[in-house]
Amino acid sequence: MNAPLATLRRLDARDPEFLSVLDALLAFESGADARIDAAVSEILQGVKTVGDAAVIEYTRRFDQLDVHAMAELELPRHELKSALDSLSVEQREALRIAADRVRLYHERQKADSWSYTEADGTRLGQKVTALDRVGLYVPGGRASYPSSVLMNAIPAKVAGVGELIMVVPTPNGERNSLVLAAAAITGVDRVFTIGGAQAVGALAYGTQTIPQVDKIVGPGNAYVAEAKRRVFGVVGIDMIAGPSEVLIISDGSGNPDWVAMDLFAQAEHDELAQSILLCTDRDFIDAVATSIDRLLPQMPRRATIATSLANRGALIHVESLEQACAIANRIAPEHLELALDDAGQWIDHIRHAGAIFVGHWSVEALGDYCAGPNHVLPTMRSARFSSPLGVYDFQKRTSIIEISEAGAQTLGKIASLLAHGEGLQAHARSAEMRIRR
Repeated sequence: MNAPLATLRRLDARDPEFLSVLDALLAFESGADARIDAAVSEILQGVKTVGDAAVIEYTRRFDQLDVHAMAELELPRHELKSALDSLSVEQREALRIAADRVRLYHERQKADSWSYTEADGTRLGQKVTALDRVGLYVPGGRASYPSSVLMNAIPAKVAGVGELIMVVPTPNGERNSLVLAAAAITGVDRVFTIGGAQAVGALAYGTQTIPQVDKIVGPGNAYVAEAKRRVFGVVGIDMIAGPSEVLIISDGSGNPDWVAMDLFAQAEHDELAQSILLCTDRDFIDAVATSIDRLLPQMPRRATIATSLANRGALIHVESLEQACAIANRIAPEHLELALDDAGQWIDHIRHAGAIFVGHWSVEALGDYCAGPNHVLPTMRSARFSSPLGVYDFQKRTSIIEISEAGAQTLGKIASLLAHGEGLQAHARSAEMRIRR
């Protein structure tokens, strides 16, 4: 099992070609291939045109479910409650504690409406309202993640979304009790056992049974990602997520086994996941490499981890922590671990990261499940301009403009001058008509 890891990159930030090599390592093309593109286009058109019948037919074909009506694909609330009751006491308590922590964190994000009044009586402000209806896509089958339900449903509910509709595929009728239990705990309003591009289409366009939503959130495979990309504009979406990423900055003060396992934790997601270590201590890098070779055979997903590390991973020596932070800002990772003794002092050096895990005890895996902040994070360097999923993604803002008669005299003259300058005479006249003569 060690052979694939012999190709794990060892880079040095002092090398003249380092930045070009790093950029090549970071490069990832997320576009769909022609086969996926054509299939998704056909599926979306079918759902848009036919509705329920198309969803039923695609569910039969792709999930091998013998269904004849949409009513068979909606789970009643008592089944969600039964799934919760079927869990062990330990599982149920873990799910509840995680949900409570996620809710407590996100309650602090909720924005409120505001306004202010100027001296002449003009009132300006912003009205904040929740989205009416949101669709939550949850992977099913082998990739079933109850944590995704918590991280997407809870901020939507905290924001005040009127109705939350969850879709989750159940190939061959296989249902994941933890996923359904998470739906029960978070207060999901309706659950349909459908998936793939057809589920995205049903949420985006609406069918005879499934109402159209305002926004679709949640992870999925390449077909789901392409479907979300195509329906954007008809509805909102959270993001088109790429493979999972972790960047660890180390000064050699930590445990090499911990660092190796943290690299594994991202690499086990899939073969395209990216795990990178930046370290000022060459001996520690050697120790981490030794830990990787020793611990990998113990991992159930060792083949995936090995391929991920070999193809997209790297152990990089840097001259200083300042240089490490500069490189981290260039990478703009989804997850950044500051595995340092005095980690807190380096937070302000980081400008671009989805989430920063501070200190040796702040393992990224805790952020995935129960720390509290959202685990839906920007990938593929998009942390340069994007933020984690939050309550604000389920709220929209409307400007309030109430001009007083006195305000119209001053602002009308300003608007008139600017409108004439732009050659928009009707704009100018509209403002001028409010000016007293």
